[in-house]
Amino acid sequence: MAKRLVITARILPDGQPIKVVGRDAWALRNLVNAGVRGCTPIDHPGPRWSHYVFKLRRFGFVIETIDEQHGGPFAGTHARYVLRSEAEIIAADETESAAA
Repeated sequence: MAKRLVITARILPDGQPIKVVGRDAWALRNLVNAGVRGCTPIDHPGPRWSHYVFKLRRFGFVIETIDEQHGGPFAGTHARYVLRSEAEIIAADETESAAA
């Protein structure tokens, strides 16, 4: 059995509770914890950050995408995602789930 993260959050000041599950919940928790620094796939490795952000935006979270340059052997650009909504995590739970 694998564990699946389930977060209940709300957008302040008066948002209704929103249930976010799995990697989307993982991304939301990272965005909340990062604050104005935001998250990048370099600092917080995850295979589909852009998709997690897309889905969180559909829940109503305002998330800014900032394009940044990086050097190194594979120089290019990457995204920094910054949660601009004031959000509150009401509950976070890791539950057992059947994973294949």
